[in-house]
Amino acid sequence: MFSPQGPSLRELCVQALSSVERGYDLLAPKFDHTPFRTPQSVVDATTRALAELGPFDHGLDVCCGTGAGMLVLRSVCQGRITGVDFSAGMLAQARSAHPDATWVRADARALPFTGDFDLAVTSGALGHFLPAERPALFEGVYRALRPGGLFTFPIGTPPPRTSVAHWAMLGFDLAMRVRNAVWRPPFVMYYRTCPLAALCADLTAAGFTATTVALTPLGQHRNGSPRYRLILARKPADPR
Repeated sequence: MFSPQGPSLRELCVQALSSVERGYDLLAPKFDHTPFRTPQSVVDATTRALAELGPFDHGLDVCCGTGAGMLVLRSVCQGRITGVDFSAGMLAQARSAHPDATWVRADARALPFTGDFDLAVTSGALGHFLPAERPALFEGVYRALRPGGLFTFPIGTPPPRTSVAHWAMLGFDLAMRVRNAVWRPPFVMYYRTCPLAALCADLTAAGFTATTVALTPLGQHRNGSPRYRLILARKPADPR
């Protein structure tokens, strides 16, 4: 499905009926041949935006998957770059693609770092966290950053209600809710649980100062709003 190198429909069904961790372990060898990988255009636009704010020293890719965020970190960081994910299969693929990086298997809701990084990125992962789980995620990233450090991630802005994309995302989320109501283990993946206002509120509650910039190279919706924004969450500098 998707391409000759991608997963078959049967493989996708098996993944969808698994837990999040097991599902990604199964999908990992073919993940980069699916639309689920962060598009290269988003990676490039994020890199260009961060290049204007850097350079940075040590970088962390949270929920790194097969390592798309490493392409950003490699471009804007001068020091060590590290990826963290809870899927052993995804980490194996990332390690193969970026053998010189550091890789850590851990749950992003309990990150094992304290003051180690100047920049943290993530991409395409927030839909795997229920709203009640975001505070633990954001607090862990806050703890992992040095004073003045930056946590950043691109988010797609809501398409107009009249668009096919709006109804496709709504339908997907409804299907996932039905699936999780009747099948165990749950597979948490939703498109509509991460509105910008809620994300900024959770980031602020974790201690960040959150702003956004439009990723203008990625275009606009028909109503003129940007298709993507980059959230910039800054940890306050040490007052001392």
